[in-house]
Amino acid sequence: MTTTAPVADSRTIGLAHYAARAVLESVLSRYDITFQQNNALRLAALADGPVARDELADGLTDSLKIGTAEAHRVVDELVARGLLAADGPSRVRVTASGREVYDAYSAEVKEVSARIWAGLSMEDRAAAGRVLAQVTERAEAELAALR
Repeated sequence: MTTTAPVADSRTIGLAHYAARAVLESVLSRYDITFQQNNALRLAALADGPVARDELADGLTDSLKIGTAEAHRVVDELVARGLLAADGPSRVRVTASGREVYDAYSAEVKEVSARIWAGLSMEDRAAAGRVLAQVTERAEAELAALR
């Protein structure tokens, strides 16, 4: 009996996304961090210094396709928890606590990700990356046209 690999389409991409996201959210839940908070904290933690609140919110709206008000709420939640701190009237920076939490859950996610991606050739990963980049570009163009 031979099994054929499924053809990539919106359903198979969605299934992979939701499976990977469920793994990530399982790790994040141990740190009381939401998926959206993780994205904001990562952007702040990887920045070279303080980040403009609007820039952080724009990064969230662009990557997560959420509204501006919701993105600002996520940033405010991280400030309220002490994982981000105000740096002047319009900037935020990751705090020592935020860095500690980010580094801890990132290390766990890195280990899980290594297991998920193990055994997949770089050639296959590169092909999948090219296809997904093109699908993302086309979907974003359709989304822009719908707005």
